[in-house]
Amino acid sequence: MAQGGKQPVQWMAAPQAIQGCPPGLEYLTQVDQLLVHQQVELLEGKVIHIERPLRCQAWCCFCCLQKIEVQSPPGTVVGYVKQDLSFIYPWFTIENADGEPVLKIKGPCWTCKWCEVEFEVLSVNGEQQVGKISKQWSGLAKEYFTDADNFGIQFPMDLDVKMKAVMIGAVFLIDFMFFERSGNN
Repeated sequence: MAQGGKQPVQWMAAPQAIQGCPPGLEYLTQVDQLLVHQQVELLEGKVIHIERPLRCQAWCCFCCLQKIEVQSPPGTVVGYVKQDLSFIYPWFTIENADGEPVLKIKGPCWTCKWCEVEFEVLSVNGEQQVGKISKQWSGLAKEYFTDADNFGIQFPMDLDVKMKAVMIGAVFLIDFMFFERSGNN
């Protein structure tokens, strides 16, 4: 028993090191979904580093389509998330470190911070849904007074862990583009 009669938090058992898997991403081999809970303060310990070049903030500004680079460990590129040119639905391409398309993401024709919103994760040809990224409603007070959001990610269990890390990067790009009020700050 922990202090105060509470049960200690049970974390997932540390997986064995996997050859070719960036350190810290071994946990992703055992999951097919995640909940990303945005904290107001900074966390310690870098496993994934995301770089986003300075670009126009509006998702519909076709002269500066959004792109992020995902690194794991920091300094080693594992993939990219690139906004595709589209007119009604926002589309993104998930690429591996060589810039080869692996998955597509299709967003809704409009997004709202005040409701649940789903982005479909599709096969590279865009024909089959293989997962989703969902922005989850956190309640009126939290949604109105903070920019801290909750997202769920679902992806195939057998998806390469590096691409799972890139999917986590996609969550942050989607959050920035569609749900953050503070923009480039």
